[in-house]
Amino acid sequence: MNHLIRADIPTPAILIDVGILDRNIERMAESMRSRGISLRPHVKTHKTLEIAAKQLAAGATGLTVATIGEAEVFADGGASDIFIAYPLWVDARQAERLRALADECRIAVGVDSVEGATAMGRQLGSAGSRIEVLVEVDSGHHRSGVLPDEVVDVAKAAADSGLNVAGIFTFPGHSYKPGMPSGAAGNENEALAQAARELTAAGFAIRTISGGSTPTVLIGGETAATELRPGVYVFGDAQQLELERCAWEDIALSVAATVVSRHEARGGNVRRVVVDAGSKILGSDRPDWATGYGRLPEYPDARITALSEHHATVVWPDSEELPALGARVRVIPNHVCLAMNLVDEVHAVQDGAVVDRWKVAARGRNS
Repeated sequence: MNHLIRADIPTPAILIDVGILDRNIERMAESMRSRGISLRPHVKTHKTLEIAAKQLAAGATGLTVATIGEAEVFADGGASDIFIAYPLWVDARQAERLRALADECRIAVGVDSVEGATAMGRQLGSAGSRIEVLVEVDSGHHRSGVLPDEVVDVAKAAADSGLNVAGIFTFPGHSYKPGMPSGAAGNENEALAQAARELTAAGFAIRTISGGSTPTVLIGGETAATELRPGVYVFGDAQQLELERCAWEDIALSVAATVVSRHEARGGNVRRVVVDAGSKILGSDRPDWATGYGRLPEYPDARITALSEHHATVVWPDSEELPALGARVRVIPNHVCLAMNLVDEVHAVQDGAVVDRWKVAARGRNS
């Protein structure tokens, strides 16, 4: 990317480097092809129809979403195969929406309890056979999901309720800590393999074994998974950078910001600038291991030490001259999924020039 942020781009604004984006998409698609694993990217990361179309054109077999609302947006946009990777609790209204989705595309949903499976089957009625169900397995993240030796009870409840049990899925979210990706990938493989054995022994025909996260997806070795669902890989972010799961040159998304305040180290104050990209565009995620609230690619030793709604305080390294008031800088958010859900559109950029504007079509579709 040409690091000069053009004057016709208002700040703060999200910039997507199309060249890097395309390279990230193709690299992941090729990696999955070479391993014989289906790629089903999680589009809650970007929420845009244009990027989903690029992923499908590169060979993705379908899309992953987190909510029924996201599924509706991408189905309306032409996606024909969607998995809602979430343990849904289905009421009458949600059942109506799922039935409508099943009329448009192949739809699969998650479940992680006997009660959830029973309620889903009751609400869906005869449509339950048209919607595939994957039982969520806890592979070490300890959020949602059942232990591998508990999957049969949930699957039986789903089948007894008229649902179409297609397989299992997991999310190795404990990979989002330094030193954890390799171990989490091993945990994921072991949990999926055990759960698949349990279901097969109980007489279930397992068609889908679904896993994956961006920190683990490119870790080699055998896997029990038939498909993987990374999301953040399309953009990269400061978390992936500090986890050493991407390099600076792999980061496609940045936030254009303007220096609105600057302070040399006087009177006990630290040397710092303030830019106009606060939590309302960067998001406020900061894991306890992260070195700040985001990173500046042109100034890798600078650190964002505080966020307000419209301010980011950046402690500046002594080795670098403080930028002038009005100077424009790029900021890499810690967590790009949050940043994308905070704007209505993003600027697609090539060689510093805006070549398109993409609507964040699934923004706010949280249910």
